[in-house]
Amino acid sequence: MTDPVTDLASGPVPARVDPHRVHALIVGVEHYDAGPAWDLPGPARDAVRFHRLLRDAGVPDSQLRLHLAPLPPYDPGLPHGPADQATLRRVLVRELPLAQGDILWVWWGGHGVLDRSGRLRLFCADATTADKLGIDLDSALERYAGDAVPGLARQMWVVDACETFEEDLALREQLPPDALPVGRRNLAHQQTLLRAAGRGRAAANDPVRGTGLFSDILLGLLADRDAVLPAPPDPEELFPAVRTRIGALREAGRTLQYPEIRLQSPERTETLLQPAPPPSAPSAPSTPPAPSSAGRPVSPLLRAVDALMAYPLMADPVERQAVVAALDPRDTQTLARHTKARTDATYLLNHLAKRGTQALWELYDAVVSVDDDSERKSVLEAALREFEERNGRRSLPG
Repeated sequence: MTDPVTDLASGPVPARVDPHRVHALIVGVEHYDAGPAWDLPGPARDAVRFHRLLRDAGVPDSQLRLHLAPLPPYDPGLPHGPADQATLRRVLVRELPLAQGDILWVWWGGHGVLDRSGRLRLFCADATTADKLGIDLDSALERYAGDAVPGLARQMWVVDACETFEEDLALREQLPPDALPVGRRNLAHQQTLLRAAGRGRAAANDPVRGTGLFSDILLGLLADRDAVLPAPPDPEELFPAVRTRIGALREAGRTLQYPEIRLQSPERTETLLQPAPPPSAPSAPSTPPAPSSAGRPVSPLLRAVDALMAYPLMADPVERQAVVAALDPRDTQTLARHTKARTDATYLLNHLAKRGTQALWELYDAVVSVDDDSERKSVLEAALREFEERNGRRSLPG
């Protein structure tokens, strides 16, 4: 009896595959036509790191399709193509399907959103606020799982992008359908898809270090498995390691994301979700922030969330919305929202911190204008100053 995990992960493939039978599409979008509010330092740098991993594993440069929109002054130091929608669509529809090979890697870092039909849209460099050009990831996966792509039977897709709900971003217009053409389905392909954020969640980015948290973890794990590359490592060995490291970052208050992995092969189709967090008890409004049970210092994000949740108004969705409505609309037009007050507060703080110092202090003014309790006000001010100092970064979620 064969082991389905072995079949899915690597099948009867030898320990080292022929690098000349490996192809990759590597995309990193940091700069968008939408303007500075969408700047996202990290994805181009991560893409270049991944490109080097495959190149060091022997994959020819001609088979590594690198498409970047780097944010100045970063210089990738490598030849690369543009990351606009027309170029990337042409690569996905016309060029890659003709590749003669066995293995396909797709690496994508940048902004994304989960549309109203549950499909993940990955924004391209020429996206604007009025014309959000992108690639429908789900239709790309469908195309590459059928006879439109006769080769490239083993595929590893890695996506580090937000999956914030489209309706939570308060977009002026609903995203138009923009699926790639799909051929006849067959049973010739094995696909592994690693998604950084999880349904409805933002993917955290560290602009100071210039990397996505998920990408940085995964690149480190892949570098440790360089003996396997350029073949994809066993996904069910890789994913628990990713999950453990993301879990540690969540505990430290650095992210809210829950990565997921989807395995699809002729023998099996399964999505492995990271276990959801247990429901948290409602916060007592007047309880001051306390050290964590593990004894480590409270993170600036956690301290800021606790200080904000100490205001009774934050528990009331109408009053909470009144605070958000008092902020600059330019800072809140793409704000992810949540029905749970604490989650909503966390989204709000992370979003405004990435918009800049002024946005955080506009939140402070909006809150204390409704409730000017002196004790709560001083705690919130101190927490926001610490949060502001630790962030020192700007990027737009989703």
